[in-house]
Amino acid sequence: MLVTDGSLVAAIWAVLHPRTLLLAAVTFLFLTNYLKNRRPKNHPPGPWRLPFVGNLFQLDLEQTHLVIQQFVKKYGNLISLDFGNITSVVITGLPLIKEAFTQMEQNFLKRPITPLRERVFKNNGLIMSNGQTWKEQRRFALMTLKNFGLGKKSLEQLIQEEALHLADAIGEEEGQPFDPHFKINNAVSNIICSITFGERFGYKDSQFQELLRLLDEATCLEASRMCLLYNVFPSIMKYLPGSHQTVFRNWEKLKLFVSHMMDSHRKDWNPEEPRDFIDAFLTEMAKHSKHKTTSFNEENLICSTLDLFFTGTETTSTTLRWALLYMSVNSEVQEKVQAEIDRVIGHGRQPSTADRESMPYTNAVIHEVQRMGNIIPLNVPREVTVDSTLAGFHLPKGTMVLTNLTALHRDPKEWATPDTFNPEHFLENGLFKKREDFLPFSMGKRACLGEQLARSELFIFFTALMQKFTFKPPVNEKLSLKFRMGLTLSPVSHRICAVPRL
Repeated sequence: MLVTDGSLVAAIWAVLHPRTLLLAAVTFLFLTNYLKNRRPKNHPPGPWRLPFVGNLFQLDLEQTHLVIQQFVKKYGNLISLDFGNITSVVITGLPLIKEAFTQMEQNFLKRPITPLRERVFKNNGLIMSNGQTWKEQRRFALMTLKNFGLGKKSLEQLIQEEALHLADAIGEEEGQPFDPHFKINNAVSNIICSITFGERFGYKDSQFQELLRLLDEATCLEASRMCLLYNVFPSIMKYLPGSHQTVFRNWEKLKLFVSHMMDSHRKDWNPEEPRDFIDAFLTEMAKHSKHKTTSFNEENLICSTLDLFFTGTETTSTTLRWALLYMSVNSEVQEKVQAEIDRVIGHGRQPSTADRESMPYTNAVIHEVQRMGNIIPLNVPREVTVDSTLAGFHLPKGTMVLTNLTALHRDPKEWATPDTFNPEHFLENGLFKKREDFLPFSMGKRACLGEQLARSELFIFFTALMQKFTFKPPVNEKLSLKFRMGLTLSPVSHRICAVPRL
């Protein structure tokens, strides 16, 4: 009987062609993927998906946020999209956004941890951490930022001094065409560096310029297809070359820089007199050294410092680059800003945040730059913490939530000229007008913790530069308002001229 059974198996094996086996295996995998990832009952509508990769290949990664608007038109204000095996929904419209992030905020407080972020940061830092770690680190960061000047005159003076350094560096160009990218990055970064590291870095410091380049490259590449594919197939992609490997290398170099800073601080650290964020964190680590569950450890010090460095550099500097670009192509707006500066501040003193209330037009221009620049078009993602119902649809626990700030900031029902740079959007009878449908810093408990600092930096840097220079396109060159897609939307590489006013 055993011989007969063995012969039967051998006969079947001989008949089966390798291609038949391969087809069967692939069919099995596809069926398994379908059963595992099929949308639950009453899930938000969305475009059809491919097995394993979801909607990845239906999205133009050079303009993902714009492609999504087409899906919104077709499927409505709550749509589903799959980034590989990551199920996500996109929320459009202020009523739904407010419902999710105010009335139901506890259900949407978490950040999703993708395989790429898991490899770089794990559950550490300020931006993507969750639970007790996030609560401890955010509370500590806010307290420490306040202790080192947030909202105080001392920090404002620091920004004013840096604005002078930036003006000097731009003045060295003598009105000739130059790329403002890393000068602006350096200036803005120096503010958060003064708080975190206790020092600023010169614009010709080659090591610091390299760090800014690494950060810029990682920010750009993290939205690339190879990085998205790493999130779908991490066990395979970790062995393959590509932009994801560059991102990992860059973050490791940035972490190493912070680690060296930490070691340097330890040599002359005095717990009684903290000089900066790192010193304060070292003190907190010492206090919690015997607690097993504390998040105050070296890895969190490195990651939280990097998060401050990233958010304190990238978002504000990108907004300022858009500001100078928009002024260069809207000379009449620039002239009105300069007329207001001349009238309120003059040429003899530096701008301060106290001037903002007397300068509604300049304030409106900065807000319009944020609206049009739209630098985080889908907001920083959230994750559903418990099975929830939104707009009548079922959102399973673990669903990633994206906020459609592009639609919010370009809604033709709310903005008179949604696709045109127009400071009048933020003015009413000559006074500055706040807009409820304007959320560049997000909302709720997960809103940007550096909003107050960013607003001060944007006003002082922008006004100081407008006070000293007129920005123009180079002769016989047309400036582009095209964007570069990354973790943020930034202007494509360009040159401008800064003509001294005085």
